[in-house]
Amino acid sequence: MTEVAALSLSGVSKSYGPVRALSEVSLDVFGGRVHALLGENGAGKSTLMGVASGSTRPDEGTITVAGEPIAALTTDRASRLGIAIVHQHPAVLADMTVAENIRLAVPAERMPAGTPRVWMVELLRRVGSDLRLQDRVADLGVAQKQLLELAKAIALEPKVLILDEPTAPLGAQQTEILFDQVRQATARGTAVVYITHRLAEVREIADEVTVLRDGRARGHSAVADLTDDEMLRLIVGRELASAFPEKYSDPAGAKVALEVEGLSGEGFHDARLVAHHGEIVGLAGIVGNGQSEFLRALAGLRPSTGRIVLDGVPLRGRALVRSTAYMPADRHRESLLPAMSVRENAAVSALPSFAGGGVVSGERERSTVDAELAKLSVKTASRETNVMALSGGNQQKVVMARALLAAPRLLLADEPTQGVDVGARSEIYTIMRDVAASGVPVVVVSSDAKELEGLCDRVVVFSRGHVVAELTGEDVTEEKITGSVVNATTLRGDAPSAKKAVPAKPVPSTGRPPLAERLRDLAKGDYAPSLVLALVILALGGYTFAHNVRFLAPFNLTSLLTLLTALAFISLGQTIVIMTGGIDLSVGPLAGLLVVIASFFVTDGRSPPLVALAFVIMLVVAVGSGVLNGVLIRFGGFTAVAATLTLYIGLQGVSLLLRPFQGGFISTSVTDAITATVGFVPIAFLVAVVVAVGLEFALRFTAWGRGLRAAGSNEGSARRLGVKVNRVHVLAYLGCAVLTFFGALLLMAQIGVGDPTQGVSYTLSSITAVVLGGASLAGGRGSFIGTLLGAALIQEVLNATTFLNLSQSWQYFFQGILILVAAAIYTRVRRRTPALV
Repeated sequence: MTEVAALSLSGVSKSYGPVRALSEVSLDVFGGRVHALLGENGAGKSTLMGVASGSTRPDEGTITVAGEPIAALTTDRASRLGIAIVHQHPAVLADMTVAENIRLAVPAERMPAGTPRVWMVELLRRVGSDLRLQDRVADLGVAQKQLLELAKAIALEPKVLILDEPTAPLGAQQTEILFDQVRQATARGTAVVYITHRLAEVREIADEVTVLRDGRARGHSAVADLTDDEMLRLIVGRELASAFPEKYSDPAGAKVALEVEGLSGEGFHDARLVAHHGEIVGLAGIVGNGQSEFLRALAGLRPSTGRIVLDGVPLRGRALVRSTAYMPADRHRESLLPAMSVRENAAVSALPSFAGGGVVSGERERSTVDAELAKLSVKTASRETNVMALSGGNQQKVVMARALLAAPRLLLADEPTQGVDVGARSEIYTIMRDVAASGVPVVVVSSDAKELEGLCDRVVVFSRGHVVAELTGEDVTEEKITGSVVNATTLRGDAPSAKKAVPAKPVPSTGRPPLAERLRDLAKGDYAPSLVLALVILALGGYTFAHNVRFLAPFNLTSLLTLLTALAFISLGQTIVIMTGGIDLSVGPLAGLLVVIASFFVTDGRSPPLVALAFVIMLVVAVGSGVLNGVLIRFGGFTAVAATLTLYIGLQGVSLLLRPFQGGFISTSVTDAITATVGFVPIAFLVAVVVAVGLEFALRFTAWGRGLRAAGSNEGSARRLGVKVNRVHVLAYLGCAVLTFFGALLLMAQIGVGDPTQGVSYTLSSITAVVLGGASLAGGRGSFIGTLLGAALIQEVLNATTFLNLSQSWQYFFQGILILVAAAIYTRVRRRTPALV
């Protein structure tokens, strides 16, 4: 019988405008085997796997899973069919914790009942990760994110596992763990598609190979039937004379260009290094042993002590930064400006050299950038093309062009060929050798010992933050580099002037950290602002009461809580929108319009059915406004500010048209019902608290809440994880409008008359409450409890100024001061520093 493929793609084609990404590509993947997919950056590998995993809809072709044709494959359906993918750029959500990322990716039915945290800790250990479940993903390094992505995929126990450049950020030990997981998966019958640029990995792990070039399949064979040269010829379409350029002939006789003595900082101690003119010096070691931190210190990006001498001149601080060009390992996070063009990305560091009298000469900038791009063979349709449209290798060349245009005296590169195909990699090696030959010393961090052997004249080996070996000349071999790494016995030392690292403590089997670490996590978490606000509310209340005892009188407390409730409902709605990274400027005029509508119907003498109809009309108007905002933003191409500001103006205009002046007194029986109390506490306030708590629970523990936070944290990653982003955004604006409706009911009861101007102030007040509550205006982070307390503090400030006999202007002064202080504190606590690994 003919073996049925676990996944079969036949005649798949995909175009993006005039660019043909795939042309009639076919691929069959069988269970129990590893199928390597090779090709240069831009060859179509990731697009093909996007089709296979449901995130990309093909223009033509058929998809068959386990013999069953699939008409329209989506990410949800792919997951249900047992297809999992580990993306080259991990689909992780920076604003969420490790545990939350796993919960979002793994269906609830696959989670063990009772002890999911223990299961998640064990899952991470299986892939060689020591991450804590409460770690915020924004604080993780590239390798840690990749391991988290791998853990999520393995947890699904898929029938088809797609690995897109999984080892690019990993060290040798982590790579071995990955390969072990791949072998276990194939032993269970899983079909594995393995995308890589490293032929040595293909030899070690793969059974068969397919090569793509220019969007077409150029060959398929068993790995054993192809030589490395044959694979290279299929990948690049030509012979490569040599992967590495010729080394400098006599580096030992050259003048010393860079001398580093006793450099210490966080992650490394007493490091020494010498680089001569014409040399490329490599830094080797297992990821996380201090070499990357040392490189950042050389660039002046990390505090350090010791001596750095460049061309005979000691350098520190800004002088060091100005003299060096640094290429970080994570180009997407730290190098590229994703909203800008190739030209803007290349020229940004060299703009002063194109300027005369403080004005940049566009002609000089364009000609210089064009020359540099041509010299580096950057493949782009135009210098004005968005940099994110380029392949990984060409993006890295743009980063290199920026570094070279800055005319540095020292070039520093951390994993410069990470995620770069063999053809572009060879070109990058040649460029770096040319830079070194021009007299600029080059220092490179790489986790690939073979790369260090072929590229570098000198290799310095790090272990536990110390330099444990230095290899030169003929000693720069893969075997000796690896031997120096694995045989090192040095213990990590502490830098005298740097912040001492806290010794790692074993994490209990429950995955819960010790108390001190839990307190640090709390300070960086979403509830820290709530604690701060609660303390400020108590302090302000105590101070005001000390100066005027009537502040805590039941009548004042009832009034304060009633006013608070209207702001609370509207602010809770604003929080939903801001969690997605949006904003709703129309909430204030919407609340005012709803009160104006009520002033025509909810008056004394009106029948109960008519009053009920008025409430229905108000709700319909609110729902319509929310849906309109969502549709304009998600499907109309409007920004959140443009769409909601337009509605702000429109709603305010309608209010003034209906009620040019105050009029239409609200029925006292209705206002009495809305403002009813239990003791001195309004029932509506208790409802608002219940709503806030319910929303907070939903935000943390339901699919809706995780989807909301995912969409705001990283829309692209959320889509890959199956989150219906457009629906999330539209429902967010709808939810905001509905909560604004409830806030309008309280506003109606407070003012008791149709007034078209009364609701406007709630727009800024609601945003202020959300900001005070600790939410990020960029989306993904926040707390409904924090928003409720933020609204409470605003209302308390407004109330306290009266009892303290302060003028109304103090209300605005206090609010402004509170926002500035809150922003400073939250930014400081949540500051994202580069992770150590």
